[in-house]
Amino acid sequence: MYHVWRVETAGGPFNRVEVQRATPKSGEVLVRIAASGVNPLDTKIRAGKADHAKQPFPAVLGLDMAGTVEEVGAGVSNFKAGDEVFGMVGGVGGRQGTLAEYVMAEARLLAHKPRTLAMREAAVLPLSTITAWEGLVDRAKVHAGQKVLIHAGAGGVGHLAVQIARAYGADVYATVSAGKRHLVEQYGATAIDYQANTVEEYVQANTGGVGFDIVYDTVGGATIDASFIAVRRYTGHVLSCLGWSTHSLAPLSFRGATYSGVFTLMPMLTGIGLEHHGKILEQAAALAEEGKLRPMLNAAHFTTADIDAAHKAVEAGSTGKVVVEIASV
Repeated sequence: MYHVWRVETAGGPFNRVEVQRATPKSGEVLVRIAASGVNPLDTKIRAGKADHAKQPFPAVLGLDMAGTVEEVGAGVSNFKAGDEVFGMVGGVGGRQGTLAEYVMAEARLLAHKPRTLAMREAAVLPLSTITAWEGLVDRAKVHAGQKVLIHAGAGGVGHLAVQIARAYGADVYATVSAGKRHLVEQYGATAIDYQANTVEEYVQANTGGVGFDIVYDTVGGATIDASFIAVRRYTGHVLSCLGWSTHSLAPLSFRGATYSGVFTLMPMLTGIGLEHHGKILEQAAALAEEGKLRPMLNAAHFTTADIDAAHKAVEAGSTGKVVVEIASV
């Protein structure tokens, strides 16, 4: 038996519930969870406002985690008991989430935890890192010599996107409010105060009016429209991980540029491409061990005794990633 922290109905409280511990089937890994990352998506799922995530209630929430392999099923050769791992393994599509002492995960979703990161640091990486990677590396093929603009560069996805683009040799710019410019500058990006400058002004100042080779929108709404204006003509590529609204394609079309939507949950919901998530995290772990990728953590420490406070911190727009440390009860 082990404990999970379950929400019975949309918007409801977290209840500690005891459930039966299963034995891993073929291709599965039982992981003892040390820390569970809290994403804005987790709070939306809890509130019942994330239909695209398809997580029925009652639900154990939590997409991300880091922990230690307890047991492996048949056919699993790349992990063994005692290995430290991390991954986005549950919390959507009816899968048990990571606000739990244990989780049964598909081995192909996991990667070995970076040796240079603590459990709580690794636990906040998966969703945001995969989202940034699928856009920059998989879709836009980021490379040296490009000028890349990351919208909301101090955000959960944004600060990792900045580091990934830098690791691939790009010249990186990031929109932030004036009070957060130091957060992106510490990762080597040029800060752009989007409140003090129009799109046309910062495109002129930083690209000579040519536009950015890659523009990654991590905000949605009007920021997508701004991205269509900021991108380079003909060869430019706009990415968005929040492209749920309706927009005019005319500005993008007049530039002859391209657009890609990033929907990170797709493999979790369809079962297609799960192994790619594990492969992305293995590559990201290598960057972390080279000192090129490090999460920005929120200063507050949360445990299973105050999960609700952790969710409230995320809902309030916390600076830095929020994590819940899991202690056996």
